[in-house]
Order: sequence, then structure tokens, then C-alpha cells
Amino acid sequence: MPYHYAQLTICTTHQLLRFYHAFDNLIIDEVDAFPFAASPALFFASRQAVKKNGGILYLTATPSTGMIKQVRRQQLAVTYLPLRYHGALLPIIHRYLAPRWRHQVKKGTLPASLLRRMRLAVANKHRFLLFVSHVDDLAPVAAACRRSLTGLKFTTVHASDPHRLSKVQGMRDHLYTFLITTSILERGVTFPEIDVLVLGADDEIFSTAALVQIAGRAGRSAKRPTGHVGFWVSAHRKNVQQAVRQINSMNRKGRDCQSEVSHL
Repeated sequence: MPYHYAQLTICTTHQLLRFYHAFDNLIIDEVDAFPFAASPALFFASRQAVKKNGGILYLTATPSTGMIKQVRRQQLAVTYLPLRYHGALLPIIHRYLAPRWRHQVKKGTLPASLLRRMRLAVANKHRFLLFVSHVDDLAPVAAACRRSLTGLKFTTVHASDPHRLSKVQGMRDHLYTFLITTSILERGVTFPEIDVLVLGADDEIFSTAALVQIAGRAGRSAKRPTGHVGFWVSAHRKNVQQAVRQINSMNRKGRDCQSEVSHL
């Protein structure tokens, strides 16, 4: 479809390579995500696509270190939206120490605290996502779940799964009580009223940004904005600690907003 002038153009960031000083304002969503975050060419294209006196608005829940430095140097202005549409605070991260969880999974069991949380979710009729760090973890964790949680419908999903889309739709259609997943579902997918559990959250494959995005899968529904977020770790590491701090910081801003609104 050939381009024609319009007041509003919706496109991918790759399409910006075709434009030069074309837009008064440019809004780029999820700037911390692939492919934009990893591509200097796309960043350059975005600067070239906007008019000289135009503006660029970057949207992200997890700004990069570079963007944070720009804010501190006053090279980039920032505005926070700390509350979701329903006005509730973000669900906080609960940490559980499970130093031998891989050994337990190899023996066909799960950490007792994780099993309790999963059973509590089932008893309360709350569906959930169980994240693991590696594709190789999916099968043994699924086997342990089948052994300990009989009668529940669940499946595994990962980026190379040929049935990934149908499984995600199955979760939307309430065909599954839970999904065991890699970080492929860390963003871009919303299931209402769910809990979020992460086994091995301290694994180096999970960046702080990824953990914040994963935690953000919970609490997205006005019917249940307080979903439980649990991180099971073998040790307390920087990625988890920073994710906890980021969410707590946003909630402090959220409380200030709630207070201001209550006094209107």
C-alpha cells in the first residue's frame, strides 16, 4: 500500500527508514524492546523521520540505563504514569528462597513454598503463569507439576514452539489453569486476573527489565488488580533486587497520585 498524507500514521520503526523530516510528532512504544533497543540504525531513523522542531515521545515501563542517564543529565525530559487505568498500585514482588530448586526438580518435585502458592491460586480459582529461565527447564518442571498437581490442565510454551499462538489463545479461552513459559510471555500478552510466579528469577538470563515486565503481567484487570507476584531464587542477586526497587519506587509515585486525586 503506497504512502499518502494522513494526520495519523501507524507503522513499525523499520518503516521510519523511508521518511525524512515527515512528522511533527513521533510516539514510539516499548523503546526498550527488540528490535528498536538493539538497533542504532532505527534510533537514527526515528531522529531523521521527525521534523527539526518536532518532538519524540518514548514510551516504556523499563527505560534503559542510557535513557536514565539522559534524564539525570537533563538531556531527556521524563513524565511518570505510575498508575494503571484502574488506579491501583502495581503488585509488589514477593521473594522466596529456594537454593536447591534445580535438585528438587530433577527428583520430580518442586519447592514446598512454590507448591503451596500454586495450590492456593487453584483453590482461589486464580489462574497463573509460571516462568522458568531456560527452555530445558520446561519439561522437568512440567513433569514435577503433573506429579504434584494432578487433574489440572496446563501446558508449556516457548519462542520456538510451533503451537505457541494456539496455546496462548487456549489460556485466553480458559482452557488451561496455568502455562509454564520462558520469557517469551514477558510482554505483549495480557491474561486478566492472573498470578505470576517465576522459578529461578535470579538467573542471569532475566534482566531487571525482563523481571519488571514479567511482574507486570499481574494486576492488569480492574476486577483483580492485586495479583500475586512471586520470585523463587537460589540467592538474592542484583537483578531481582533492582526489580523490587523499581516497582516499589513506582508505587511510591502512585501513592502520591492517589493522594492528590483524593483531595480534588
